[in-house]
Amino acid sequence: MPRPLAFYPDFPLRSLNSFGIEAQAKAYLPVRSADDLRTCRADSALDALPRLVLGGGSNILLTGDFPGLVLHMCGKGIEIIGADADATFVRVAAGENWHGFVLWTLAAGLGGLENLSLIPGTVGAAPIQNIGAYGVELQDCFHSLSAFDFGTGDVFTLDRAACEFGYRDSAFKHRWRDRAAILDVTFALPKRWRANLAYAELARELETLAAPTAQEISAAVIAIRTRKLPDPAVIGNAGSFFKNPVVSADQRDALQLRHPNLVSHRQFDGSYKLAAGWLIDQCGWKGKAIGAAGVYDRQALVLVNRGGASGQDILHLAHMIQTDVREHFGIMLEPEPVLI
Repeated sequence: MPRPLAFYPDFPLRSLNSFGIEAQAKAYLPVRSADDLRTCRADSALDALPRLVLGGGSNILLTGDFPGLVLHMCGKGIEIIGADADATFVRVAAGENWHGFVLWTLAAGLGGLENLSLIPGTVGAAPIQNIGAYGVELQDCFHSLSAFDFGTGDVFTLDRAACEFGYRDSAFKHRWRDRAAILDVTFALPKRWRANLAYAELARELETLAAPTAQEISAAVIAIRTRKLPDPAVIGNAGSFFKNPVVSADQRDALQLRHPNLVSHRQFDGSYKLAAGWLIDQCGWKGKAIGAAGVYDRQALVLVNRGGASGQDILHLAHMIQTDVREHFGIMLEPEPVLI
């Protein structure tokens, strides 16, 4: 007989979203295993509600109360499950803190994720966004994941190809959106580790070191992010609010003729990734605010809740920024956070 679920009605969500938005869910359930999800699925009243699978709440914007069931993925556990000639395989439960996991790998002498240090959120949410920073993306060290299918009640496994990773994108934003919950993620961490200092800002931070270690790269990333980004515990935010737009070489060249200081990075396919923060800064938004919703004064890519802002306030500010950037540069910025 399944154990009873400890679900909570009319649950406040302010502490479960890094923007610190005041909102509540009709029902809330902490999830520690696939059995919790099976029991929930067997409850006709709960199963009939809209679902929101929540990790650390660091990549969402709540634009109002959620009229359904929040499934908060709280499973814990990290273990090395094997190795081959090229990699060590580490399985991590969805509820583990991402940065805490990165520090665990470094303490275990395993490199590969150091460039992704201090990214907020949980491990289970990381593949959905294909998180990335300083020249590295999650997909670079990804092996597979296990997820729960709400339609069948089964647990299934997806490898890297099946996850359909793209720039801040994956199958969990498309074919599996609202259909599955990630339970754990397995990483393949390289045995023949090589430092990735492709980003000039990171290379400058480490220029006094001839051969920086993974731990030293992590420390440098932490230092840079701490200088540039606000702590959500102090100022509500979801990190980078907009994706860096990717344009063709012709588009980039035309923009650079009009804006010689344009910040861009060439991609492997010949396209160029533009710095969304630079575009926003050029439109004069850095440090500006509309009521309690503002743009961080050290990084124009970060929108902040200065205290008491609603999700609609943040969204209104984002729309104004999008309009200005489109009018100045002909580029439509796309939000990174999921709008709920």
